[in-house]
Amino acid sequence: MTTSEPSGLMSVPVTAELFRGAVDIVSTAEGMQPTRLPQWALDQVEDSRLTMAAAQPSGVRLRLRTAATVVEFDVLPTRMVYRGAPPRPVGVFDLFVDGEQARQVSADDGNSVTIDMTTGTSTAESGNPSTLRFDGLPGRDKTVELWLPHNEIVSIVAIRADAAAQGDPRTGRTWFHYGSSISQGSNTTSPSSTWTASVSRSADVDLVNLGFSGSALLDPCIARVLRDSSADLISIKIGINLVNTDVMRLRALGPALHGFLDTVRDGHPDTPLLVVSPLYCPIHEDTPGPGAFDSDALLSGTVRFVATGDPADRATGKLTLRSVRDELHRIVAQRQRNDVHLHYVDGLDLYGKADFDQYPLPDALHPDEMGHRRIAENFGSLVFRASGPFGSGTAQ
Repeated sequence: MTTSEPSGLMSVPVTAELFRGAVDIVSTAEGMQPTRLPQWALDQVEDSRLTMAAAQPSGVRLRLRTAATVVEFDVLPTRMVYRGAPPRPVGVFDLFVDGEQARQVSADDGNSVTIDMTTGTSTAESGNPSTLRFDGLPGRDKTVELWLPHNEIVSIVAIRADAAAQGDPRTGRTWFHYGSSISQGSNTTSPSSTWTASVSRSADVDLVNLGFSGSALLDPCIARVLRDSSADLISIKIGINLVNTDVMRLRALGPALHGFLDTVRDGHPDTPLLVVSPLYCPIHEDTPGPGAFDSDALLSGTVRFVATGDPADRATGKLTLRSVRDELHRIVAQRQRNDVHLHYVDGLDLYGKADFDQYPLPDALHPDEMGHRRIAENFGSLVFRASGPFGSGTAQ
């Protein structure tokens, strides 16, 4: 039910049915905040980086069915500021009308959290909500979809429109994707241009993006989230964070991946399940982690990453991207003997040496906008083609 506002617009209740792509919706004093992991999972990991990434609504959309010509969203973003690093781009909201991009805006105000990367401490500063007004919309009955920033935490404070509006649930296939900051959308300029978002729109599937910056580490709780999900399609892109966090050795990788896949299969025994190995990244192809900021680059106002490991340590089981690809391919091939719905894609087929030569990694770790576009094109043609792992003939 809608109620009249002084502006002449009607209030649209902000309820969970309006959100797509969120795992949970948290009611706070500031509004309704979508999150991409449940609190019980965050409590098991207890890592501030994962908690922050999960709160950033990459792939999350507000989806309304309405004949309104004016829609307003009151939003309160929380932006991250890293002391000593160049300013991060301001988050972008992408508006789509019946699947076509119509507007792109940013909020004027919001909260901020300043993080000192040398000490790990942070300070918060409160701001005010901003109103995103979209007018001149077509008066017909239509789907209005607002993609929330992939790099800022966002609370939805209020929604208003000049006609009734309600949730517009999808009826097609739902794709759950697990990955790293590249899957979350690092270095892209808008939420709908991340490679995962681009693929979901071109393939017409409902995306739930479990891409977490620095945190694709095969955590068992995330396997349980996937197990208990409503997924029709599941992909797991793993490797870069295993290397650049130096979190495990080759001996641990095999059992960790087997256990992760076993848990997912407990809830989805026949769902198309895709394992994707790491994209091309020269600094970690043959050099183990941990990864670190390039201090000389930071002094000049540029963010770049370096690998600090010793290539000789590969002999002791330290992971590189090359060794991770070999191990993932071996494990998937082994499991495919008893699992006809399990598939593998080599990350080099999504972004390899030739792609790097054309679209280099600007910070030596993350692709830019054109790199994301190339990954999306290759993923779509390999995975969503009619005969591919997620093609139209796959089970639902």
